[in-house]
Amino acid sequence: MKDKLALVTGASAGIGEACAEAFAKKGCHLILTGRRRNRLEMLAERLRREYSVEVTSLIFDVSKRDQVEKIMLPHRDSLQKLDFLINNAGLAKGTAKVPVADIDDWETMIDTNVKGLLYMTRLCLPGMIQRGNGHIVNLGSVAGRWVYPGGAVYCASKFAVRALSEGLRMDLMGHPIRVTNIEPGMVETEFSLVRFGNENKAKNVYEGMTPLKAEDIAETILWCVERPAHVNIQELVIYPTDQVGVGVSAVARR
Repeated sequence: MKDKLALVTGASAGIGEACAEAFAKKGCHLILTGRRRNRLEMLAERLRREYSVEVTSLIFDVSKRDQVEKIMLPHRDSLQKLDFLINNAGLAKGTAKVPVADIDDWETMIDTNVKGLLYMTRLCLPGMIQRGNGHIVNLGSVAGRWVYPGGAVYCASKFAVRALSEGLRMDLMGHPIRVTNIEPGMVETEFSLVRFGNENKAKNVYEGMTPLKAEDIAETILWCVERPAHVNIQELVIYPTDQVGVGVSAVARR
């Protein structure tokens, strides 16, 4: 891992930030992307100082193709050296059912969770193919396997991540590039705050149970990429012990 290069999208918080930390601890150099300049640049500075790694922070929205290309293309030389792409950027918006849901929420989820992942993957793959080395890790969800009321479009976007991950592995047959889909259950990050837009509602999601932490997922991703080159972990479903299923199926053990 030392002196390799990883690109992490959505690195300003949550699982993305935890991945940046985990990879930096291993001596991996980083390209971090996100929308919040202050948080991203503060993280980059801290990781440089604490782990003596090179960190580039790039501020843009992965859902905007013009921004992705404008910011990323000048860094094509770095992309040629990329060992790991962590497609972490993603979100859920709203819990309304389809007949009354906000269409803007649908577009935000599809543009970020599906199209943003595709934009970044398409930019990073040519360098991996040319070098004959690379690993793409996509952040899916248990919602990419099981659907729940009020989550149809978010679930559809994560079903797409699962399909894209499997299809990408097929399209890369013959190239020594690995693809992994990580499918977490409930992880206590800013996810619920973004979804509900209300801090109290977000906290209530995890009441009476112990959710996963961002660091749990980052450690899992690190384990996947550290497997021998002939081993590809295609997908991993990760639940907290206190969660028995998606949606409202979380139960307290205490």
